[in-house]
Amino acid sequence: MKKIVLFILLIVLIFSACEKDDFCIKNPITAKLVIDFYDDANRETLKNVTSFYVWAEGKDSIYSNERISSISLPLNSLATETVYNFSKENIINQFTIRYTTQDEYVSRSCGYKIIFNEVTFLSDNTWINDFTPETLTTLDNQNEAHVQIFH
Repeated sequence: MKKIVLFILLIVLIFSACEKDDFCIKNPITAKLVIDFYDDANRETLKNVTSFYVWAEGKDSIYSNERISSISLPLNSLATETVYNFSKENIINQFTIRYTTQDEYVSRSCGYKIIFNEVTFLSDNTWINDFTPETLTTLDNQNEAHVQIFH
């Protein structure tokens, strides 16, 4: 009888020590910067960029397309700025994004996501005529465009 009780106690201890599987279902992704391109003459109309290439400073091309009117770009969460080069018909425009980062705990299964605060944008305006806004308080979702670039 003692052996049966010890056996049952051992089984209970073994199963109580197991952890349940954790699956992240909250979609905790770190937001990407969403940019829409607009016609400078008619600021309400999206305008495709032709022969478009994008690369981060010191990296290979991360995006190339013949025609595009919107793009989502990741920011470097280990730095305080990310510099992208936008090439349109072989004319290069440097676009700099500066920010501070904040880790936000989502859950044990999801871990952390990065929130970008005090985001500022700078451009050398070669083929980009203008952009809005120049600053953002927080970049924490990618449901809509963060920056509108006019060309």
